[in-house]
Amino acid sequence: MAKKGRQIVELRSTESDHWYMTTKNPKKTTGKLKIKKFDPKVRKHVMYEEGKVKK
Repeated sequence: MAKKGRQIVELRSTESDHWYMTTKNPKKTTGKLKIKKFDPKVRKHVMYEEGKVKK
């Protein structure tokens, strides 16, 4: 379970259908997250953008 006050977000790759789950503090990060991470499906670093969490 996430800590109090943090939101669970899904980071989706811009190059493939790969995704990561992480948390963010909505008080400090008001906009959508954009992070450069490694995508194992295309085997290189690509941009990941915040998307909706599917339950």
